[in-house]
Amino acid sequence: MKKLFDLTRIGSLSLQNRIIRSAVTDRTFDGYISDSIINNYEQTASGGVGAIVTGTTLVDGEEKLLPVTALCSDSFIPGHKRLAEAVRKHGVTIISQLAYIGSYTATGDNGGLVTLAPSSVPNIVTGTLAREMRAGEIKLLQKRFADAAVRAKEAGYCGVQLHCAHGLLLSQFMTPHYNHRNDEYGGPVENRARMITETYSAVRRATGYDFPVWVKINSSDGIENGVTEDDVYYLAKTLASMGVDAIEVSGNWTPYLLKSGAYFKAAAEFIANENSVPVILTGGNRKFHEMDAILNETKIGYFGMARPFIREPGLMERLRREAGA
Repeated sequence: MKKLFDLTRIGSLSLQNRIIRSAVTDRTFDGYISDSIINNYEQTASGGVGAIVTGTTLVDGEEKLLPVTALCSDSFIPGHKRLAEAVRKHGVTIISQLAYIGSYTATGDNGGLVTLAPSSVPNIVTGTLAREMRAGEIKLLQKRFADAAVRAKEAGYCGVQLHCAHGLLLSQFMTPHYNHRNDEYGGPVENRARMITETYSAVRRATGYDFPVWVKINSSDGIENGVTEDDVYYLAKTLASMGVDAIEVSGNWTPYLLKSGAYFKAAAEFIANENSVPVILTGGNRKFHEMDAILNETKIGYFGMARPFIREPGLMERLRREAGA
């Protein structure tokens, strides 16, 4: 019988349990890691979580005025090194989440700099109308993801996670509503997935094949003309075949806010059944007995939580009591 507090491995990484603190946005006005950010992470790490995924970290200097952390130049490395060390000293794995936000940010929040997207389509959430990326800009952004991953490795992170969910740029390439391209990055799912798979490959080549790379994907967009189940399963299968170390399954959680239980269990279970890759189920995980049942009734091996750690600082202690650990 599997247990939430088993010692396990994801690739080369050892985890002291199956609970993952999923990404929570770290607010900062200059992109740099502050003492308060480090203190927050250390408090979570000291509670004994299995792994922590950092908040969204920017890879492109064009977005550096957004109020989140960045790794778009070497000047950001020292702060990230302090953060990684503060978490690792508690025996906790820490993964740097890398992202390009794009039109998901409101116009003007980026200081008037150019915002890019797969196609020039107004963002459903923010109304921002971004410019369609040129082929050269696509390749340049892939390189910036790779460069940021190299910096994360230098800073001492245990691995990186590519944020391909929640309507950010990489996610938009998968979504027909946002991707109207007529080139090799648009149309059939094989093309729409290309931005993610090429970015993943660029990161792998840059960091070396022994450095863990995770990917966070949307199981649903929650919009008309969003990704289909077949789209999601194709992307997961392709990434698994390419050697991704873990897939975190999330999605648009707003339709589920008044419901109890894991939001995206069905998609995560299918992906776990069809692929030999560790699957992290995120969204709606709250209760020990529900996660314990999923763990032992499916091939899902890990559980991501974000807001519960904010609302309940003693979350890990409570789960241990309920597990009898």
